[in-house]
Amino acid sequence: MPTAPVAADLDMHYLIDDYTDPWSTPETILLLHGSSESGAMWFGWVPHLARQFRVVRPDMRGMGQSTPMPRDYPWKLDDVVDDFAGLMQQLGIAHYHVVGAKIAGTIARRFAARYAERVQTLTLIGTPPPRRDHKPGTLDKWLAQIEREGVEAWARGTMAGRLGSRFPAAGFEWWAKLMGATPQSTALGFVGTIPGWDVAADLPNIQCPTLVITTEGSALGTVDETAAWQRKIPHSTLLALAGDSFHVAATDSDRCAQAVRDFIQHSRATEKA
Repeated sequence: MPTAPVAADLDMHYLIDDYTDPWSTPETILLLHGSSESGAMWFGWVPHLARQFRVVRPDMRGMGQSTPMPRDYPWKLDDVVDDFAGLMQQLGIAHYHVVGAKIAGTIARRFAARYAERVQTLTLIGTPPPRRDHKPGTLDKWLAQIEREGVEAWARGTMAGRLGSRFPAAGFEWWAKLMGATPQSTALGFVGTIPGWDVAADLPNIQCPTLVITTEGSALGTVDETAAWQRKIPHSTLLALAGDSFHVAATDSDRCAQAVRDFIQHSRATEKA
């Protein structure tokens, strides 16, 4: 099981998918998953990307097969960013493309702003606004349910917004169980902390080409609301797909992976022109 000791309290699990020609020197894509998930969520992306790119799929601290976090762990956005930056440094990869889904899009925005010299392109998929404020009482309700019934029950009860109305029932079950495997202590601390993360000030500092992908009916915001913060990122474009899920990296994995591949190729060609 590949792990890297990226911090004193963290052994980070990761997977590398690389089916490029062995005589080539591929560029790298770093895929960052959302809350209560793991690098396993990217299964639909790997076939589209790994023939041309080296694909790195880490498990965020506390999740997947990385070190669980205690309930009182002080989640700080910059620490999570440094975890991933430290992993790539240990792997000896100096420059890479970053893709973030859901709350990892928040992490990725801070990452690209802080490590501009390392991030070649940025893709944000099903990403909340720079600060995600829940409706009054929502967070308390979620934490009480996780405490009382466990992570899987919370994931199952909130899954409709993530996966929308067209996702198959079997897929719904798979995602509920994937998220349910997250340690309860990690989920309570993480879910309770992330609403306070705010990356509004980071947007103008993101200098790499950026692609934002959403759906026309996303519960995280209308297309116009998404475009309002997307336009604050220099060199950014918006792609709105049909549908009503906000976890579009899961519900439209083929379409999104192809869009990211084309976006990187276009960015590379534009840079050389």
